[in-house]
Amino acid sequence: MAGNKIYSESEFQVSGLKIDVIRKNVKNLNLRVYPAEHRVRISVPRRIPDSEVARFIEDKLPWIRKHLANYRKRPKSEPKKFITGESHSVWGQKLELVVVEKNKPPRVFVDDDKLNLYIRPGTDQKKRASVLKEWYRDELKQRIPELIGKWEPQMGVKVEEFGVKQMKTRWGTCNIRARRIWLNLELAKKRPELLEYVVVHEMVHLLERLHNKRFYGFMSRFLPNWKALKNELNGKSHVSDC
Repeated sequence: MAGNKIYSESEFQVSGLKIDVIRKNVKNLNLRVYPAEHRVRISVPRRIPDSEVARFIEDKLPWIRKHLANYRKRPKSEPKKFITGESHSVWGQKLELVVVEKNKPPRVFVDDDKLNLYIRPGTDQKKRASVLKEWYRDELKQRIPELIGKWEPQMGVKVEEFGVKQMKTRWGTCNIRARRIWLNLELAKKRPELLEYVVVHEMVHLLERLHNKRFYGFMSRFLPNWKALKNELNGKSHVSDC
């Protein structure tokens, strides 16, 4: 279907950086940096000459290099040991884990800036991780119905079922025929606004199956700031020439 392609791709080399240039029907130049992939991409209106694109990129070079460098400086995350003093994320906040051994059923609760994990004496690391994982699952299951209930009447759709599971490459999925959505367990570690973004995204698939212009039109109608939320969730940096 190459003849139906509505954009063209090329590659620029600017000060040693490889830039993917996508020419398509947009009004402004939109620059995105993908630090984890060490990749830079810019969407460009069709009629803007290459010289102007190159000048725009050169002007943004300090910004580009800053975001690429910041990613390289991030310390590699060590595997969690689920011991007192570790930092664990809950709804976008870093909390200190406090492990308390008591001969009672395990439980987890947040107290100010502490994430308290009560487990029986001698509980191993695998079991500690499992207890905390199920607590995250419960946290999500408490919030998701409220979000679905909020958006169903606004969208005019009905979600028959939802679930929470660990996913490696997606934040959510939607089974359109069953009207069932799945949410990634890791969303309990993100800001609540990011969970809402994913819920809305999956529910919009009940209106439009494909990621096309109509789909993104719905996203902009329901969540005008969805692009910023998406970039935050995926750890992307973005700048636009407005």
